[in-house]
Amino acid sequence: MTLWALYEQRLVIVLTERRRLADAVLRRLPARVAQPLRNELLARRELARLSTPRPRSAFRTGPAEPAARLRVYYGEAQRRFHVAWYVLAAVNSVESAFDKLRNASTAGAQGPMQFIPSTWRAYGLGGNVHDPHDAILGAANYLHANGAPRDYARALFHYNPSRLYVDAVLRYARWIRDDPRAYLVLYSRQVFVRTPRGLVRLTGPR
Repeated sequence: MTLWALYEQRLVIVLTERRRLADAVLRRLPARVAQPLRNELLARRELARLSTPRPRSAFRTGPAEPAARLRVYYGEAQRRFHVAWYVLAAVNSVESAFDKLRNASTAGAQGPMQFIPSTWRAYGLGGNVHDPHDAILGAANYLHANGAPRDYARALFHYNPSRLYVDAVLRYARWIRDDPRAYLVLYSRQVFVRTPRGLVRLTGPR
């Protein structure tokens, strides 16, 4: 399963970077397959515009907690702060590949939900920023304080003040909401990072 997920991910990466090929593929796919793929390609292109290549040595990785356990954490956060679990899962995926990517950001953000220290002190509920359970609850607290669930776009803009980021996260969130398989697809993806020498895979089968 991991290997098949990697094959699929590599295809998505190629289509993200080769727009003419992607358009040709999308025209040939049935609508129920083409629309989610089109949304993912758009999300990936938006996020790529926000990323800055960093040396391979700048990145650290580790194993994610089991998908079922993370799903429990999202559910707990949803009940407590009324932030949809699929939005939290989308943020977790975009920010750290479900904690597989463990280095701090260039802005100093840390943990599986990528909090800068001052924001974590205000919204982290006294927890550990590197603990997935605590980080997910802190993210839900922060999003709720800034407008979720009434206005997810506004709340996410506070999380990361970029319209590209907001749109990408919402595209992933809608995919997870609409397709029961999407969460596990994203969870199964490996970590690819942009370096000065190009895209490098850090996790997965060798």
